[in-house]
Amino acid sequence: MSTQLTNQPASNEVGFQTTKNKVLKNTYLLLSMTLIFSGAMAAVSMAFNLPHPGIILTLLGFFGLLFAVTKFQNSSLGIVFVFALTGFMGLTLGPVLNAYLSLPGGASIVMNALAATGVIFLALSAYVVTTKKDFSFMGGFLTVGILVGFLAGLGAFIFEMQALSLAVSAMFVLLMSGLILYQTSEIVNSGETNYVMATTTLFVSIFNLFTSLLHLFGFASQD
Repeated sequence: MSTQLTNQPASNEVGFQTTKNKVLKNTYLLLSMTLIFSGAMAAVSMAFNLPHPGIILTLLGFFGLLFAVTKFQNSSLGIVFVFALTGFMGLTLGPVLNAYLSLPGGASIVMNALAATGVIFLALSAYVVTTKKDFSFMGGFLTVGILVGFLAGLGAFIFEMQALSLAVSAMFVLLMSGLILYQTSEIVNSGETNYVMATTTLFVSIFNLFTSLLHLFGFASQD
């Protein structure tokens, strides 16, 4: 009896470690695939010079597909909707990239934003995976911050307030960096056991981080 009681915590620890490693592996594998797929969809959108669908269709498509991912997160349909969501976001990104590339020095702006996004994501992810620090305390702050930032961004778009738009972009760089820390921490510390939702959160973080940096770098490069 005493032997069983002694071995039980070790057995549980091994189980948690196995689950954590599996979720982490599956998350980064699916994230890599969705980033490639989204990039391909953006390239298609750019090649055919597709127009931007507009703010209303973009929001409807994003939140509709996000709802589908959440609803079917525990089935194979969840993976299908993850690719649908990330592919849709790639299509909406294409016209934005074409607009920046048409500017003087546009290629440099896009590449700098892409490089900065990659460095930030890899650095933050490596930090959490290495230190295993718990960032779960940031959950409530990030939820409120993202909601405030989203509403402020809509206001800046509707009323064409460039200063507010830049402030929102800077705010989202910080928020998305925090969300990467939070979500990676949830995986590493076994707070997140669903790799479909973990992938979706990290992809949205990377996407918003890139577009926010693109906006800031684009503004900084203006004469």
